[in-house]
Amino acid sequence: MTDFRLNRRMFGLLAAGAAASSLLPSMARASGGLVAATFPGSWEDAYRSVLTPLVKAAGYDLTVAPALSQDQLTKVMASPGAPAFDTLLISPGQMATAIEHDLIVKIDPTRLKNWSKLAPAFQGEYGPTVTVQIDGIVYNPDLVPKPKGYRDLFENPAYAGLVSWTGFDSNTAVMAYTQIAKIFGTGPEDMDAVFKLFKDSADLRAGVTDTTNHQMALYQQGEIAVFMGSTNNVAHLKSLGLNADFVQPETGSPASPVNIHLTKGSANVDAAYAYMDAALDAGAQATFQSPPTEMFPTNADVELTPNISSVLTRDQVAGLAYPDWVSINKYRDEWTSTFIALIAS
Repeated sequence: MTDFRLNRRMFGLLAAGAAASSLLPSMARASGGLVAATFPGSWEDAYRSVLTPLVKAAGYDLTVAPALSQDQLTKVMASPGAPAFDTLLISPGQMATAIEHDLIVKIDPTRLKNWSKLAPAFQGEYGPTVTVQIDGIVYNPDLVPKPKGYRDLFENPAYAGLVSWTGFDSNTAVMAYTQIAKIFGTGPEDMDAVFKLFKDSADLRAGVTDTTNHQMALYQQGEIAVFMGSTNNVAHLKSLGLNADFVQPETGSPASPVNIHLTKGSANVDAAYAYMDAALDAGAQATFQSPPTEMFPTNADVELTPNISSVLTRDQVAGLAYPDWVSINKYRDEWTSTFIALIAS
């Protein structure tokens, strides 16, 4: 199992990679193209291959710049007058922060021809929802039994030393920890109950890594068998020929809509709307339903695949449970600092 010293080296490598990737926006900016921030990995590959020709057909150049949600905000906040990205791809936790810091603007729905194809829940005033991520537990059925929920991971010895966790920079992790806080504490904000679990277990602390991408790598190497992830993570692992299954915890699966936002100060507004429309295109979203991405399509004209509908149907969308991100963001920095200090101790 990877220890925290390796994790800190990984943080350094990630920082170096982030510095290198920061050149992408400036290079694209110099060429006058739209710079769209997108999650690294399968998201980046899918958006680059599928959306680039659609945006090109609309008359614009597109540069897909990979960056995690927190990194997107950090880079835009560093140069608010000349944002590093024309559009952001983030979830509600970061959207609340972006609105608070005046980093994104409300959109004009009349400029999106696919707007009418979206259910009201997906018609965000700060940008359309392009998919909904369902989070839960990813596990390897070859190595461990199917968990019922989060409690199993702490109390069943079958999982000892095989579960990986990550920090509070991850939306997936935050949503899991709020659920765990309800199980072992007094409610979703009782993070002291979660910290106590890690303080009392060296195995749990040893299982902490820096990012979900690192967890995916450890999973592929057989070093871990369980991590907090999404249906998209399972689809990607399966595309690599690995055995992976998804569990919706008995306490429920937190849902996280993913939206495209127009960055305040973008010099490529017309291109940004063309890019949003491309991401909502029925053909594009039908493609994104396939492995290794398997994204839920928000365009109502797209028929759901059996794999997608087994996790979420359109009738279930209205009943999805979304965490209170405004409340979470009040404590997130404090939780992050406490968790880092705990793991490093």
